Amino acid sequence: MRAQLFVPAPGRYDGALIDQVKPNGGVMKRFHIALAVADLEASIVDYSERLGQPPTAVVAGKYAMWRTDLLNFSINEAPECSGQLRHVGFEDDSATGYSSTCDVNGIEWELFSTKEQDERIVAAYGAAVYGGTVGPRA
Repeated sequence: MRAQLFVPAPGRYDGALIDQVKPNGGVMKRFHIALAVADLEASIVDYSERLGQPPTAVVAGKYAMWRTDLLNFSINEAPECSGQLRHVGFEDDSATGYSSTCDVNGIEWELFSTKEQDERIVAAYGAAVYGGTVGPRA
């Protein structure tokens, strides 16, 4: 007997309908990846080069996050967990609030809006610097 691949219905995440990425406008949705790193400063230099841009937000000595057109990538300094995946998910501007579930492999999946993530960064790590401005973005 051959194994069958289960493919969820298009536009579904965690049992709720979500919008697809719309390159010509509309709601923006970015895939989110969060990693633990040994050295925040060295990682900021490395990932800024790899992503072709500086971080969008930085909490000195603790956290950095990049927002590209399709990716929301964050790192936090946790030398004891360096290189480990912390969680994945989606930044979706149509999301109301924050949700988190674990998949069948025990990986945490988050769903949040840009505003929600900015507020959670401050709550978890302290005031972030966004492009030279401190605090959650206006």
